[in-house]
Amino acid sequence: MLTFISDGQTLAFDDIAPAGGHERTLILVHGFASNRHEGWRRTGWYQALERRRIRCVALDQRGHGESAKPHEPQAYERARMAGDVIALMDHLGLGQVDLFGYSMGSRTALAASLAEPGRFSNLILGGVGASMIGERALPASNPMADAMLAEDPASITEPMLKSFRQFADEQGEDRQALAACTQVVNPPWDQDAIAALRMPVLIVTGQRDSLAGSPEDLAAAFAEGQAKVLPGCDHFSAIPHGLTKAAVFDFLDGVEDDPWGR
Repeated sequence: MLTFISDGQTLAFDDIAPAGGHERTLILVHGFASNRHEGWRRTGWYQALERRRIRCVALDQRGHGESAKPHEPQAYERARMAGDVIALMDHLGLGQVDLFGYSMGSRTALAASLAEPGRFSNLILGGVGASMIGERALPASNPMADAMLAEDPASITEPMLKSFRQFADEQGEDRQALAACTQVVNPPWDQDAIAALRMPVLIVTGQRDSLAGSPEDLAAAFAEGQAKVLPGCDHFSAIPHGLTKAAVFDFLDGVEDDPWGR
């Protein structure tokens, strides 16, 4: 297991470079209650990227997988989680790379791109739509945290919450850490800063993804955004699906390696 230190936390990652060299590097950032092995390796992304001669770097976000699992909500502030991506790049001596986040990982990926825009050639946000950056009032309760902390999973009646709890249990994740991850309060997204990003952005979302909101509206928030809707896919089935891989590879094949002209 490879590790690095970010913000005092020890985080795990994989770094897989194809034999004979690679043409680009893609950093993968998994979603909530997942980890680098479940989110990317088991779903075939490692092999697919290796076949495409793409160096693959995937981390376990804090609170997940083999990374540190603090139980304090402030440890999961958006800026801290984005800082983990930048710290991993610094640890590996990476300059400019492509970045792909899924679900919660899309939030981390977008925050990293806003913090250090010149370090990302292309940005891919999966499993999300306009609801990710929309203004929302803080809820009076936190159903996801309640689902993670419930003593009896059978007491969870909402299907989506039950799916996330089952997924967390299957992965053996730390449910207190996951609950803390959902309890952090982040500031609203800076819409002007999002519009000012210059790299090409792909929003790739399942047609049946009830969590995401409109992928087209999210794509429109970026200067160089485009949306790809995957027929028949929901939030969970999209990430392993061949349609997602095809959309990502078509996007990477069709854009400049360095839109910054360096």
